[in-house]
Amino acid sequence: MIHPVVAYGHPVLKKKAVEIGPDYPGLQELIASMFETMYHSVGVGLAAPQINHSIRLFVVDASPYAEEDPQLANMKKVFINAQIVEEQGKKWRTDEGCLSIPGIRVDVDRHPEILIRYQDEHFVQFEERYSGYAARIIQHEYDHLEGILITDRISPLRRQMLKGRLNDISAGRVHTDYKMRFNR
Repeated sequence: MIHPVVAYGHPVLKKKAVEIGPDYPGLQELIASMFETMYHSVGVGLAAPQINHSIRLFVVDASPYAEEDPQLANMKKVFINAQIVEEQGKKWRTDEGCLSIPGIRVDVDRHPEILIRYQDEHFVQFEERYSGYAARIIQHEYDHLEGILITDRISPLRRQMLKGRLNDISAGRVHTDYKMRFNR
């Protein structure tokens, strides 16, 4: 089932998501529909708050970019109750987009290496290191669990410059090739 992606301005995107357990109702179906929604929206990651579920769950599949970065070849994963344990290295800046903020790309500074603790879809615990674009994708989705958007990671001046476009997105005056949910 393809869910509408929650648009910028919806309060769920600014909430800190809550942890879940194996008894979360319909979890496996939710995970499957998150992948389906992500693929339909042509994204490489999707966090549960982006489909109006304020829980600590995100999915990623960066394997289409494996030619550019070989470590992304097996990067189809489910992250539940994730916690970034460590961030290392000098932050590097590159542009990012977000399905919840269509049509806007901004330069975001992120650490090049992270250590993350999480559970998979079977609630098996992992602690893994990621670097480069894999780390960047995970940090972006993790931010959604913390109620942080890419627009929170830019200068106030840049945010002010984008204010009109952000207001248009919030009001539903935006065109996408995927369904969106607005806070009107």
